[in-house]
Amino acid sequence: MNLALWIVAGLLAVAYLGAGLLKATQPKERLQKNLPWVEDFSAGTVRFIGVVEILGALGLILPQATGIAPILTPIAATGLAVVQALAIRTHVRRHEPQVLPANIALLLLAAFVAVGRFAGY
Repeated sequence: MNLALWIVAGLLAVAYLGAGLLKATQPKERLQKNLPWVEDFSAGTVRFIGVVEILGALGLILPQATGIAPILTPIAATGLAVVQALAIRTHVRRHEPQVLPANIALLLLAAFVAVGRFAGY
């Protein structure tokens, strides 16, 4: 089970780090080409989402790997599950069902890491 948690956390960390860096560093206008939902949010909010995703990605790996405050790993996973729940809400509101399977998968994977790591306490 521990190996499965590490694999899922690692995959999620790579995905969220990439997505977060994109949102945190690119202008909103450039993001709109591939992420049409950003038109509903201010540039600051989009950047904030990116920073949250970066911090979540780091939180999935670093606390557990270093043994420094490992409780932060399931908290980070829970936070990323919340990010996906909010993303699902946004895409439903915008009538964008094509992206929902990816959002649901990311939510379930983050929940798996959260529950698995919380169970260790």
